[in-house]
Amino acid sequence: MARIVMKFGGTSMAGIERIRNVAARVKREVDAGNQVAVVVSAMAGETDRLVGFCREASSLYDAKEYDVVVSAGEQITSGLLAIALQAAGCKARSWLGWQLPINTSDAHGSARIGEIDTAALDASLADGVVAVIPGFQGVADGQRVTTLGRGGSDTSAVAMAAAMKADRCDIYTDVDGVYTTDPRIVPRARKLSKVTYEEMLELASVGAKVLQTRSVGLAMKENVRVRVLSSFEDGDTNDGHRGTLIVGEEEIDDMERQLITGIAHDKNEAKITLTQVSDRPGSVAAIFAPLADAGINVDMIVQNVAHSTGSTDVTFTVPAADLARSLDVLDKAKSAIGYATIVHDTRVAKVSVVGVGMRSHAGVASTMFTTLGERGINIQAIATSEIKVSVLIEEDYTELAVRVLHTAYGLDAEDAA
Repeated sequence: MARIVMKFGGTSMAGIERIRNVAARVKREVDAGNQVAVVVSAMAGETDRLVGFCREASSLYDAKEYDVVVSAGEQITSGLLAIALQAAGCKARSWLGWQLPINTSDAHGSARIGEIDTAALDASLADGVVAVIPGFQGVADGQRVTTLGRGGSDTSAVAMAAAMKADRCDIYTDVDGVYTTDPRIVPRARKLSKVTYEEMLELASVGAKVLQTRSVGLAMKENVRVRVLSSFEDGDTNDGHRGTLIVGEEEIDDMERQLITGIAHDKNEAKITLTQVSDRPGSVAAIFAPLADAGINVDMIVQNVAHSTGSTDVTFTVPAADLARSLDVLDKAKSAIGYATIVHDTRVAKVSVVGVGMRSHAGVASTMFTTLGERGINIQAIATSEIKVSVLIEEDYTELAVRVLHTAYGLDAEDAA
């Protein structure tokens, strides 16, 4: 007998027929003798609808009441799935975040999970009852409903798996696993049977949309084995593997390890350049401290060689959604920073290559730069980590860059259509 957490996203729960399909999948695990807890998202589009109601009611809504409203979507799907499971012959009940409880911080709209009390849940599972749990929600101070931020149901599922000491956490999505890159751009992309936590964390942070970044970080911290697989496909695939396992590096055989695991891209970037910044100690801190205070994440940073005039240009990237706020913060801090002009550009994209094999192999960055240069793709900024190299390029070249890099690193599938 295994203990499994199954998580289903919004597309999987979009309507009664799809909820019945989810119930059938859950029943198969129960019939196999497993103890099962299911974490569900709201129906596709429902959270956006509820957020719209809050904004329509008041542009300055109370964050506590916002959480009450937007958490309702998951409450509805958890109850509906419990009903569908009962109709299919399974014992099942729904558990809301406050009933377990799932204790969180009081940062409404972006709460973080503290601890989960599983005593009542464990007793229910031991009695053969499927637990259906709404994702995305918890409770602060034992009384107020909280939500974890968009995509938070992935984090809910991993947190439940850790608290329950589950054998595995299965994340069902509209894709059948993690690929070497977006197969819509590169038809010869390959599905990966296993990816390390570190690689998945980097891929999620640089644009891969398969898993929420927070959920991967939590899985790595708590050593939760995560599997990504499709809600809409049954049985083994042609390569003999269902989905992609996200696991520790020790679980990946040296024969399976590649230099580069995947390539991701992100068009939601904006480039900002401050010209003629005074070249003196503390000038860079004067730029980035107010941005940090405003909660704006800065990614790539390039500082040019100082001009003979004693000034320099500083270029960096921020999320495109934060561009207007960033410009406002920098304008207000202009006298403290001491720059001449601000230049910004949203027609940029970040392309990243990720792989733990970089630790023991030289030349990864060189291959990337050479390949892009041969195609006339100019690199505007560079950022690196131990297992990642990211470059900023003109947005129009994004798909070309992904395709040529995928080939350059030998990631193309030989038998792809």
